Amino acid sequence: MIVILIMVGSKPLFTILKRKQLEQNIARSGIRDIDLMDGFQFEAYLKVLFSRSGYHVTVTPKSGDYGADLVLTKGTKKIVVQAKRYGYGNRVSLGAVQEIYAARAYYGADEAWVVTNSEFTKQAGILGSACCVKLINRNALSQMILKINPSQTPREIYETVNPAPRECKKCGSPMFVRSVQKRERKFFGCSNYPKCTYTENINKD
Repeated sequence: MIVILIMVGSKPLFTILKRKQLEQNIARSGIRDIDLMDGFQFEAYLKVLFSRSGYHVTVTPKSGDYGADLVLTKGTKKIVVQAKRYGYGNRVSLGAVQEIYAARAYYGADEAWVVTNSEFTKQAGILGSACCVKLINRNALSQMILKINPSQTPREIYETVNPAPRECKKCGSPMFVRSVQKRERKFFGCSNYPKCTYTENINKD
């Protein structure tokens, strides 16, 4: 039997088509809008996403959360989730796996998940497998969004939910969310402007 492999340049056609499909899924999922968020907005979006899946979602306090950002319950099942909204090129390390593993014991949960818009380091993957911690990376999150199809898109959360408050690193004044005219990008600007011109991206990580 002769198998004919269609090549485009030096790459098989199926590899190119698979990559194109992945890019289309990423675009449709809205995950690039998640890339613009801060951690607080990401948690707000995950609450919408998991609520759509039938979970009762509790957002833990910002301090003293014992490693869990969200607690999901459905019937007798309990899941603790750590949300990691990272910038491009940054990978989630094994520290996140260690924290959510401890949170599972503290909250008496059945499962522990780490959800990110990025990727995991090799060490995090190894430890996650050893500790039975579910690691949901960028592609898995995109697929989950497309499957669940929540009522609010990442763009809507980004536009309506304010990021966590911050103080200016230059003068210590409160910072306000501002936007660039004729663009969709938001950023933090110092409330002491024009005396202080310090700015900071919302997605600073």
